[in-house]
Amino acid sequence: MTSWAVDGEARPMSGIDLDAYLARIGYAGELAPDLPTLRALHRAHLLAVPYENLDVQLGRPLTTDPAAAFDKIVRRRRGGWCYEMNGAFGLVLEAIGFPVARLAGAVMREALGAANHASHLVLKVDLDETWLADVGYGDGPIEPFQPGEGPYHQRGFAFGRERTEDGWWRMRNHRFAPRSFDVRLEPADEAELAGKCAQLQTSPTSVFVQHAIVQRHTPDGIVLLRNRTLRRIWPDRAEEQPVESAAQYVALLQDLFGLDLPEAADLWPRICAQHEASLAPAAG
Repeated sequence: MTSWAVDGEARPMSGIDLDAYLARIGYAGELAPDLPTLRALHRAHLLAVPYENLDVQLGRPLTTDPAAAFDKIVRRRRGGWCYEMNGAFGLVLEAIGFPVARLAGAVMREALGAANHASHLVLKVDLDETWLADVGYGDGPIEPFQPGEGPYHQRGFAFGRERTEDGWWRMRNHRFAPRSFDVRLEPADEAELAGKCAQLQTSPTSVFVQHAIVQRHTPDGIVLLRNRTLRRIWPDRAEEQPVESAAQYVALLQDLFGLDLPEAADLWPRICAQHEASLAPAAG
């Protein structure tokens, strides 16, 4: 029986409602453990389900439990951050018959080093070749990609890959969100993932505590809410506009991201304060 780990403890995987997930992402295509299905599901998930950290902003504890993520994303029609998005997606792939391994990535490891290990969950899918599936990077690739070296392109967005001197694979995002994450192609330490998940939702230095972030892929680009700034990104340009009120913020969550979350209006004073803090010059 397939199992996962919740807060470092192994648990057996029970069946999931695959039909409910497929309805959630609007997918009616073929299902087989092959590359065309992987690509199609990956793309459909990112077009339908937003990346968001609003539960962190609302003070609602999150775990690395894939079943909890599946319930949140499918039954409650929410989005999630990497531990949830890739956690639920991994359950779906396993249910279809894909060989899946959970990997621990490290966002901006080139700058932050070991302090950010396990800050990202990635899925490794072994078909005829190894593919990385990552529906939890927000504004990253819309389809799976392979570890390797050199640039690759999706929908006109340019991404980069390289091998680090200490044996990690480094994945570089497009120019409008120039972050990177490192990953090793070996199963994650689930206790390390759980510990980092807890730290990222509680530490005052965590970007997820400091900023309300909602992102979603669109057919021709990406739309992003970061605090009170709405940003639209295409391969050749990006545009920004301010959000002026709590009512507008809640309406944007519904209209652009499919999130029915009226309680987000209570976050508006915090969102405004976080926006102002992000504009303040760094001390020193």
